Amino acid sequence: MKTSATLQYRQYALSTLSVLTVSVLCFLIKEEINYRIAALILLLTVSVVAMLFDILPVLLAAFLSAVIWNFFFIPPQFTLHISSTEDLLTFLSYFFVASLNAVLTFKIRQAERKARDKEEKEQTIKLYNTLLNSLSHELRTPISTILGTVDTLKDSNLQLNNEQQLDLLNDIDIATVRLNRQVENILNMSRIESGILKPKSDWCDMNELVNSVIQKIENCDGHQLNYTVNENLPLFKLDIGFTEQILLNLLHNAVQYTPSNSIIEIKIFHESENCKIIISDNGNGIPESEHQLIFDKFRRLPDSKTGGSGLGLSIVKGFTEAQNGTILLQNNHPNGTVFKIEIPAETSYINHLKNE
Repeated sequence: MKTSATLQYRQYALSTLSVLTVSVLCFLIKEEINYRIAALILLLTVSVVAMLFDILPVLLAAFLSAVIWNFFFIPPQFTLHISSTEDLLTFLSYFFVASLNAVLTFKIRQAERKARDKEEKEQTIKLYNTLLNSLSHELRTPISTILGTVDTLKDSNLQLNNEQQLDLLNDIDIATVRLNRQVENILNMSRIESGILKPKSDWCDMNELVNSVIQKIENCDGHQLNYTVNENLPLFKLDIGFTEQILLNLLHNAVQYTPSNSIIEIKIFHESENCKIIISDNGNGIPESEHQLIFDKFRRLPDSKTGGSGLGLSIVKGFTEAQNGTILLQNNHPNGTVFKIEIPAETSYINHLKNE
């Protein structure tokens, strides 16, 4: 890793080398150009250096170019003496302009950097405000449900029959699952951003995994989740936890953001040494302009249904890429969306495993 001191020395070296190179080239063609043209070329060189480096290396370049111009180009050559008053004023003007150019260019770059930092900071604050507002709703709702239901069950003045008690316990169960999902999303996003994701590959029966995930999807009344078991699928060696979370988030999004009675289809293939997962729906779809942005953290479609933190698809992408996989979003004709995921995975059939 390069230290700031190393980078500073490199800037000094490059700025000096730039001035020396241009000076040599000008000296070689000094018969074709007069010394005032050489001054303009050197001044242009300093301007370019000023756009790239910090203030001190640029000031060094300005001073060095002025000395070189005086010594090699201003008559009499090969001396620092300037015989003409006009040339002396020109030299002083050159040195002043070169130094001023260096300072002003650096100040402009500094101002632009501050403006960019401010804009990025404001954008970050906006994103986190969006997250906090969303999470405050997403976390408060299940917590309120749990607290209210528990208070109802504890109220000794209420005579609840078994059916009513089971309904209340079911409400607690649904709220707990929702709360757990949001906490898992936050933790998963932290793992992705910290870069500590390390897939642990193991043999996985994708038929069993998909059916298990479908059982965990809550509030899917009115939606039709279709999955036909593929008996010809091999066992895939991949991270089961990551893949389960990918399926959970995609199916949860499909259920949450498609109209009632929508059809959601899950397909699993073995294709080109990859485990290929396709999840499609016939909902309202996602505008093509949002296809690349939809995987950004906290990103939600304009006028989308309330609920959700905007982390689900970011986690899907993170867990897919952590397994060296790819994810693609396409339109489903005539309506809806299609998510296609390909994860490189070693494969083996049960008969082969028994012989190992």
